[in-house]
Amino acid sequence: MLNSRIFLFLLIIIITFHFTSQAQEESTKIKKLSKDSDVILTGKVIAKKSSWNESKTRIYTRTTVQVDEYLKGTDSGGSVEIRYPGGEVGEVGELYTHMPRFEDDEEVLVFLKQDDQTEAFKVLYGEEGKIKVTRDEKSNEKVTSSKVRLNDLKSQIKSYVNDR
Repeated sequence: MLNSRIFLFLLIIIITFHFTSQAQEESTKIKKLSKDSDVILTGKVIAKKSSWNESKTRIYTRTTVQVDEYLKGTDSGGSVEIRYPGGEVGEVGELYTHMPRFEDDEEVLVFLKQDDQTEAFKVLYGEEGKIKVTRDEKSNEKVTSSKVRLNDLKSQIKSYVNDR
């Protein structure tokens, strides 16, 4: 009986430590993304187009996001175009690991960096800089893929952005 109580107590401590550690790691990641990005926004994917580069050696995709809210950066209009390597042109496809993938009509929160050479936006740190947003069936609130309330995450991001 005593051994099972000790085991249960230790199990609770391990689980608590694990989830606390995960939350701290996620918070640190969001803080770094918030500080290092030029633009942070929420929005909905409204268009995607893949094409070859000029020398036809690589495929790039341009995804247009209709902006709901800018959390960082200047309001550059109602939509933003994001460019990243990979995509499909005809029967040829290129897939790059750790690059974000966007779906039609997908709601997202993205951390963007402006490319110095092309002026295009790219997702900061690849797939880490893109967070999918869905609607929770029970609460009807928008949440991230890790079930964090979007409004809570936006508040956290704004606090990091304003704490320069």
